[in-house]
Amino acid sequence: MKYLIVGLGNLGSEYINTRHNIGFKILDALANASNISFQDRRYAYRAEYKFKGRTFILIKPTTFMNLSGKAVSYWLQQERLSADKMLVVVDDLALPFGSLRIKPKGSDAGHNGLKDINLVLGHQNYSRLRFGIGNNYPKGAQAHYVLSPWDDVEKESLAPRIDLSIEIIQSFGVRGVANTMNEYNNR
Repeated sequence: MKYLIVGLGNLGSEYINTRHNIGFKILDALANASNISFQDRRYAYRAEYKFKGRTFILIKPTTFMNLSGKAVSYWLQQERLSADKMLVVVDDLALPFGSLRIKPKGSDAGHNGLKDINLVLGHQNYSRLRFGIGNNYPKGAQAHYVLSPWDDVEKESLAPRIDLSIEIIQSFGVRGVANTMNEYNNR
């Protein structure tokens, strides 16, 4: 059993600790905890992680957030996987900070990375893990907010929420999306 886990984010040191890069941050934490490293490959940084008889192909697209579909499509084809074997890890303004929701499919909810994936794949039938970043910004300042660093209060709570995100990723591969939703969506 093989799964593609896609962490969305932007390349560049100016984006490393921003809210929009939580997908990269979660996959980096998983790689660090598992003593694996990412390699620069076509359209993405790629790592391979094994857990309970499953293989997780971790990718961080190098195509930038708004063009994530190109990397996703390429790696689904490269790994010979269908979209139901994929989980996209993404930030979500509509959820309070630290809230985690896994869903088997859904709209892009205004997220440009998901919008591009939907456009390139031609559907939205793939799982996503949404990490709540809150919406504590003045009207019209959404772009600035998602591209700004975590505040001090958020930084204190970030590590346990990232650890829980890793548990959700592992559960997705081992137990499936429905069981994972039942166990984790209210935690």
